[in-house]
Amino acid sequence: MTQNTEPNTRPSKLSDTRPPSMNADEPTTLVAFLDYLREAVVAKVDGISDEDARRPGVASGTSLLWLVRHLTVVEHNWFVWAYQGVGEKPRESEAVPLDGATVAGEIAAYREAIARSNAVTADAPDLDRPGVRSLRPDAAEGPSLRWVLVHLIEETGRHAGHADIIREQLDGTVGR
Repeated sequence: MTQNTEPNTRPSKLSDTRPPSMNADEPTTLVAFLDYLREAVVAKVDGISDEDARRPGVASGTSLLWLVRHLTVVEHNWFVWAYQGVGEKPRESEAVPLDGATVAGEIAAYREAIARSNAVTADAPDLDRPGVRSLRPDAAEGPSLRWVLVHLIEETGRHAGHADIIREQLDGTVGR
């Protein structure tokens, strides 16, 4: 049996934030979990240089800043354009190149999108009312706010996992 004589090179660790612990009504619970995941994504970009945040972590070209931009666009498209029925037509994450994009600018845009999304949710009479339109061409009507919230939890959680991996590849930082 060989013994590892390498020095201990443990990765640095972000503070480990646990999911919300609550017993609240459905809208409060859904928004709390979505906000938890949103902050997990923001935490993965915290402390990274603009250059590193733009650096693709996988062959597809996905970077930390692309993930933040994509989630900003997704928030707008589902909450504002589809559910609420206002704003500009759906945008694609690739519509604006990341050349020159900064961590501060992308996080600020993401936080603005989150604030708008949370305002849409707070103003909704209930979770069952269908939205004005859908991003899905096969849908007869817009999805309910419940569907939008659950979809954003799924989408944000999936991309938070991607951000975990990319951040660890960049500088070894792990944790949530």
